[in-house]
Amino acid sequence: MGLDDKISNAAEEKTGKLKESVGKATDDEDLEAEGKGDQLKGNLKQAGEKVKDAFK
Repeated sequence: MGLDDKISNAAEEKTGKLKESVGKATDDEDLEAEGKGDQLKGNLKQAGEKVKDAFK
C-alpha cells in the first residue's frame, strides 16, 4: 500500500468521523449519514489495498 493511499484513506475516514459528529450535534441526519458513508469508503479502500499488498 502506497503511503499516499494510506494518508488519503485515513483522511477520508477522519473527515467522515467529523461529518458524523457535526451531524449528530446539529441533528442533521443527512450529514451524519454522509459521514458514516465516508468512513465506510475509507475502510473499504484500505482493505482493498491490503489485499493487493498480500498478492505482491
